[in-house]
Order: sequence, then structure tokens, then C-alpha cells
Amino acid sequence: MRYNIGKFSIIATASALIMTGMGAVGVAQAQPVQSTSLYAPSALVLSVGKSNGAAVTVQRAVTLSCAPRPSGTHPSPTAACADLLAVDGEFTQLTTPPQRSCTREWDPVVINANGVWQGRSVSWSATFGNACEMQASLTEGSVFGF
Repeated sequence: MRYNIGKFSIIATASALIMTGMGAVGVAQAQPVQSTSLYAPSALVLSVGKSNGAAVTVQRAVTLSCAPRPSGTHPSPTAACADLLAVDGEFTQLTTPPQRSCTREWDPVVINANGVWQGRSVSWSATFGNACEMQASLTEGSVFGF
């Protein structure tokens, strides 16, 4: 009888371990996805392209991340993040009426910003008559200075 009780307890223990997943080696338990950062995400793709009316051909593009510290492929991420912080991510405030005279040549240039700024979704675009008008409208900022 002792033999049967010992055999029964071994089988019960093995069954319990298998049922709970503790008897198998390498069983992973899924953990809920949580943000580990104290900062709201700020990750943007900035681009400059030519427009033919129906479509835009991207000529240059960079990435810009501002939290927890400025980084990305942007040539001046610290200055660009400071400019965006100064206008609270409102891209329309980065452009002004052209500060110098430009030719009236029609060769449209489109600038875009897509991504997330301090946790808010961003999808912004502006079109200029030509590259001179774009540069004249963005003279003070470094966000699109690439």
C-alpha cells in the first residue's frame, strides 16, 4: 500500500507541475507592455520634396527625436528640438511670410512633418512656390535646415 501512495503522490505532483507550466523548462510568461520612459514620445520624420501637382517626390528626409534627449539623423537635433519646444510643436508657427524677394518661378517645394510630438500625433505639410520662397519663410528656424 505504501508503494501505491508514493506512486500516486509522484504522479499527482508531476501532473500539477505540468498543468501550471512549472514542470517544463524554458516556459516564458508574457508580461503586459508598459512604457518605461518618463517622457512623452517625440519622434518625427521631416522631409522636403518637389511637387508636380499630383504627387510629391521626396528629395531629403531626416528623423528627429526630442525625448529624453535630442537625437536622430537631423544635422542639428538640439537646435531643431529647441525650435519646436519654443512653439510647442505648432509647425505653422515655424513659417513666416518670406523675409526677402524671390522670383515668381513656379517650382513647388513641399515640406512635411509626420510622427509624434510630446505624445500628440503630427501630420503637417506646407507648400512653397519655389526653394527660394521656402528658405525665405524658414530663415530663423533649424527644423527644416537639412
